[in-house]
Amino acid sequence: MTIEKLAVIGGGAWGTALAQVVSTGGRETILWAMEDDVVAAVNRINENPVYLKGLKLNPAIRATSSFSDLSDADAWLVVTPAQHMRAVLGRAPCPGMPLVLCSKGIEESSGKMLHDVVHEVCPSSPVAVLSGPTFAHEVAAGLPTAVTLACAEGIICEGLRERITQPTFRTYLTDDVTGAEVGGAVKNVLAIACGVVEGRALGQNARAALIARGFAEMTRFGLAMGARRETLAGLSGLGDLVLTCSSTSSRNFSLGKAIGEGRRAADLMADRRTVAEGAHTAPVLHRIANERGIDMPIVAAVTALLKGDAGVDAILEALLSRPLRAEDS
Repeated sequence: MTIEKLAVIGGGAWGTALAQVVSTGGRETILWAMEDDVVAAVNRINENPVYLKGLKLNPAIRATSSFSDLSDADAWLVVTPAQHMRAVLGRAPCPGMPLVLCSKGIEESSGKMLHDVVHEVCPSSPVAVLSGPTFAHEVAAGLPTAVTLACAEGIICEGLRERITQPTFRTYLTDDVTGAEVGGAVKNVLAIACGVVEGRALGQNARAALIARGFAEMTRFGLAMGARRETLAGLSGLGDLVLTCSSTSSRNFSLGKAIGEGRRAADLMADRRTVAEGAHTAPVLHRIANERGIDMPIVAAVTALLKGDAGVDAILEALLSRPLRAEDS
């Protein structure tokens, strides 16, 4: 399947970075954004000063806030926040072109993975997932990046990979859509936990232990949902987990760090223009884990912190006093 013209749905930092990647070589790319100031700036000065300040964008990127301008695209890269994906696509015509989901999370209201949400809203569109360790500012600057592209339909996946891949943006294929999505959703919650460790100055040993035990939780959850172990151990799982649990460039890590430093989660989330998706994913992930009998104590701890059910010190004490167990259990 030949895919040439791409549209990117979502004018935040990640959507803008992806538009920069796929417009390489002057290939026309449409960037749909809800914010009028973003659309105006991209078209007038080839910049997105709201979400990706200081980066000159490829002139081949044209911004719009009208879905009618996307009608001749061969595929859409959907980069809207997870909790708004259903509403945004519900407003758009879905004529059956491939939709590549580039956001990470679980729909809070329904508990559904995003590919299931999109199948409901746009049942005639093939769905793929693009995920992996990707800080938007590095991708936009052309620094080396590798991602997972997951799609159940091989011919579509090959066409998308050929169109998206660049010398510094490598894509690795899998047909494990669920695995690619689970990794991206769970790692956001674990990044909040690692941020708390940083904010509380608990040390590098504690963070390394948290990443390892968090990966065990991700694996248990993913396998229960039908994911494959090797996908969870790849770029979209372990790779993304390591990145977002290690840097304040991660919105989720930054949120956790501020909580660890003593700020209230409710105040932090109310004050953020950009979305820390893990804050929305944590409670629904915790609910699903309880319903399915999946042991996820770190996810439970993050959920309690975000809800204000307990303070950092009490939650840390509860985690550290859990019964000892075999590492592989």
